[in-house]
Amino acid sequence: MAKKPKKDMGMLEVSKPPRVSAWAWLRARFFAGMVIAAPIVVTFAILQFFIENIDKRVVPMLPESLRPETYLNYYVPGFGVIVLVLFLTILGAITTNLLGRSVVVITDRVLSRIPIVRTVYSSFKQLVDVFANNPTEQFRECVLIEFPRADSWCLGFVAAPARGEVRTHLSEEYIGVFVPTTPNPTSGFIMFVKAENTIKLHMSVEEGARMILSAGLVVPEHPDVKAAIDAAKDKKPKTEPEAPSAPAQDAEPGPEPTPGQDPN
Repeated sequence: MAKKPKKDMGMLEVSKPPRVSAWAWLRARFFAGMVIAAPIVVTFAILQFFIENIDKRVVPMLPESLRPETYLNYYVPGFGVIVLVLFLTILGAITTNLLGRSVVVITDRVLSRIPIVRTVYSSFKQLVDVFANNPTEQFRECVLIEFPRADSWCLGFVAAPARGEVRTHLSEEYIGVFVPTTPNPTSGFIMFVKAENTIKLHMSVEEGARMILSAGLVVPEHPDVKAAIDAAKDKKPKTEPEAPSAPAQDAEPGPEPTPGQDPN
């Protein structure tokens, strides 16, 4: 007996998803959990590293009467960090008055005259002064510059326009760009290039540093502005142009009246 053909109900057949094995399911869940836990674990590991190193250097400098281990039978994590914060706060309060400033000036003169120490001290002091006292002189924006050859671009931070002897030999068109290295963005080199030869980026300096630190794996979101504008134009209702009104037709002239005849 011939089978009756199935009646077409107008519905599309949906293909069943492939069956996932138990091993594939466990592996996917493991990697999902690792992606969630990895940033948290790394953050706490870095904090623990810094706290332990500060405690190891600060707590031994305190007298035994001020150490928590003298009264307790266990180690108190973070006690050295608290002591360091209090010490820096008191130091800042002392150096703001006239006597403290005099001590700072004398210390600066002494350290600047020691042959080996003055090189490290002067460089580090100048760097700290730039970031602490001149916030406008910090990195301003992220740019792309051609390096190390044509059609090869690298990410850099705009430091400041060319100044001093560099500006004398070059021109006002050149700017200083700091090109950091991966994965350590604190090291790198300074390049002076023309501002017109750079490509300005919308990402912030923090986002650029995060991108360099991750070797280009963490890229900040940046929607295509041109595509967004075109999409907005397409969604905007187009008004139909009004049809030009037809010119009024002049009335056909009637027969000219004969002389002596009333026109009405």
